[in-house]
Amino acid sequence: MSKIERIRAIKEIISGKKISSQEELLNELAKRGYPVTQSTISRDIKHLRLTKTRNYKQEEYYSIESRTIDGKIFDPEKFKSKFNESVISAKRAGNIIVIKTFPGEAQGTAAIIDGMNFVEILGTAAGDDTIICVADSNDSGEKILKLMQDQF
Repeated sequence: MSKIERIRAIKEIISGKKISSQEELLNELAKRGYPVTQSTISRDIKHLRLTKTRNYKQEEYYSIESRTIDGKIFDPEKFKSKFNESVISAKRAGNIIVIKTFPGEAQGTAAIIDGMNFVEILGTAAGDDTIICVADSNDSGEKILKLMQDQF
């Protein structure tokens, strides 16, 4: 078992499951054949820059902070600021959210949404002034829309 393989396994676990403690991560790694100590997990968390994130239900879990564009790490304040500056409206049709922006702002705004690593968002597609955001369910779409509308 190499560190690279273990780090890859941690990324897969974190991206596929809500892990809220080091103990849960230890158990998931053990299931995959990576028996490690808590101190190793702690170092791996620091190496990956994992942070605790909350979803719209206020559930807390680890996420990978290192999503960047042009070397900038995304954060909630940037999300709020970008929405406040760029978004004109957001409406929902089932699990699809259509976001209208000022001309030329859609791709940057979609990158911010993607960078927030919302587990409820399957993906985004952006043109010049419109973003299509696909949530994993109608309920998630409604919750994400409310969160977005609270930003502008």
